[in-house]
Amino acid sequence: MKKQTRIYNLLFPIWLIWLFPQVLVFVIPGNLIIDCAVLFFTLLALKHAQKGAVVKQLWWKFWLLGFAADLVGTAWMFLGWLLSVPFEDLWDGTLSYIMYDPFGHPLAFLWTLAGVALAGACIYLFDRRAMGSCELLDHRQRHVTALTMAIVTAPWLFFIPLYL
Repeated sequence: MKKQTRIYNLLFPIWLIWLFPQVLVFVIPGNLIIDCAVLFFTLLALKHAQKGAVVKQLWWKFWLLGFAADLVGTAWMFLGWLLSVPFEDLWDGTLSYIMYDPFGHPLAFLWTLAGVALAGACIYLFDRRAMGSCELLDHRQRHVTALTMAIVTAPWLFFIPLYL
């Protein structure tokens, strides 16, 4: 039986941008809208009196730091691919599932979940630090805002199966 060769696409957004740069027209503003909406609705739920002023002060920090946190998660996913390549026969391609179907194997699911959690933890830490200079928020509001941003804006799209 002939061994089937597949090309796995680990860095889906990066490769998509490389192949179709026009997708940036949707990715960049879409990410900005989501980050601003999550920040605004979190402040709304906290019944913060100066929602607009807080969003105006923090939107660009959250947006840029969110991209940085996603890159950390992507690096984790890339590490999984690097580990799977030399040991593909030994592990029977287990980790290579993260490339196209994280639900295809329990180890691939756990690796992908760790990548999403790592990016979410980075979002929390980065956003907490970014809010350090925001005098409009108290300690509890900073914690709740950073935690909400981390949970809602984590790169959950890592779980979308990609079949090539």
